[in-house]
Amino acid sequence: MKKVEDYIRTIPDFPEPGIMFRDVTTILQDAEGFKLAIDEMIKLLDGVDCDVIAGAESRGFVFGAPIAYALGKPFVLIRKKGKLPCETVEKTYDLEYGTATIEMHKDAVKPGQKVVIVDDLIATGGTIEAACALIEELGGEVAKIVFLMELKGLNGREKLAKYDVASVVSYDGK
Repeated sequence: MKKVEDYIRTIPDFPEPGIMFRDVTTILQDAEGFKLAIDEMIKLLDGVDCDVIAGAESRGFVFGAPIAYALGKPFVLIRKKGKLPCETVEKTYDLEYGTATIEMHKDAVKPGQKVVIVDDLIATGGTIEAACALIEELGGEVAKIVFLMELKGLNGREKLAKYDVASVVSYDGK
């Protein structure tokens, strides 16, 4: 029986020398691989009480929406600034070179709701740290954060240390 990591393609020296790029498109292009990835992420939520699943743009949508569907939960979009049509809350965070801003609709999470955040990859943790801040600003509680992959060498878990974080596959490098 195949494991999730069997479906992940590694591309050396992309986008620059020394980087081992972990490509999830090979999971998405294989029906069995995609189903396995979703099933394994759902297993990480066993026993977690939540009201809402949230996904960070864009691959968090790809993995978060089917998880929300399977669990019978609503799905909330966390998007790049300027992409949502209604009133939003926003958070700006640091990137390696510059900043980025993400947004959520103000009515996406109600006070007291327990939210699971889903994304494909934890690297430095900046995007999801900002997503947690948005959820908390709206009065929600981050119940758990689930990733398909984790790049341990970038120490993203440190930024998210106060949250329950889990990943299906971990890689030691960057």
